[in-house]
Amino acid sequence: MGAELIDGKAFAARLRARIAGEVAALKAAHGVTPGLAVVLVGEDPASAVYVRNKGKATREVGMESFEHRLPAEVSQADLLALVARLNGDPVVNGILVQLPLPAHIDEAAVINAIAPEKDVDGFTVLNAGRLATGQRAMVPCTPLGCLMMLRDRLGPLGGKDALVIGRSNIVGKPMAQLLLADSATVTVAHSRTQGLPDLCRRADIVVAAVGRPRFVQGDWIKPGAAVIDVGINRTEAGLVGDVDFDAARRVAGAITPVPGGVGPMTIACLLANTLTATARVHGLPEPDGLTP
Repeated sequence: MGAELIDGKAFAARLRARIAGEVAALKAAHGVTPGLAVVLVGEDPASAVYVRNKGKATREVGMESFEHRLPAEVSQADLLALVARLNGDPVVNGILVQLPLPAHIDEAAVINAIAPEKDVDGFTVLNAGRLATGQRAMVPCTPLGCLMMLRDRLGPLGGKDALVIGRSNIVGKPMAQLLLADSATVTVAHSRTQGLPDLCRRADIVVAAVGRPRFVQGDWIKPGAAVIDVGINRTEAGLVGDVDFDAARRVAGAITPVPGGVGPMTIACLLANTLTATARVHGLPEPDGLTP
């Protein structure tokens, strides 16, 4: 009998429905409508699809969606000026600058120009530092979605042995911080870690975010472990994750598919972060369960 599928698409649909209810209640009680601004620089096809999907999801839950499309040759100064205007706009509660940016623009400078309270991606240095030190922060959307699914599947994570494969600022590092905050015992590994298969075989939780197709082998997985596959890799066979899904499913207790696992949760958590940011700026109670 194979592992149970962790259906991120269904989980995200439930989360979006809950957010829509919270947005309606916020409007009715306080006359406040959350607003999310997304900035797209250039015409990268994948980025354009992401921005379109984010805008659609934002409107579907009753939020205001503001899209700003700039040419690829826009200057860094002009992009920073737009971010500054959005920082000062009271109807904008969340700001997302779609990555990657063109090579002539310093991504870190642009990200860190976003007001931390509107940083719904959770990428600014201030929010990363707050997360690392256990303070209230805006949390990156993909790790937040992974944490929600793990809590839903496993209950309390305290004492569980967790392995995060990947050390990016977007997924690996914040994922480790979130698991630590839930009292899991966390190891952070990467593609150059020695003895990685043995580390995997000890782990009750494996989060794979290394960006290499089918990198994690089925015989690396501890029987009954929960496997969260963050990878989305385009191959001749189609989209595949960082885990050899068919082999791992025969061993694991629960596993996310690719596609249909982590991906849908990322956009749902972006909406959750926008709702949280709106509540905080207006001094209102935060909805339960949308932040760690």
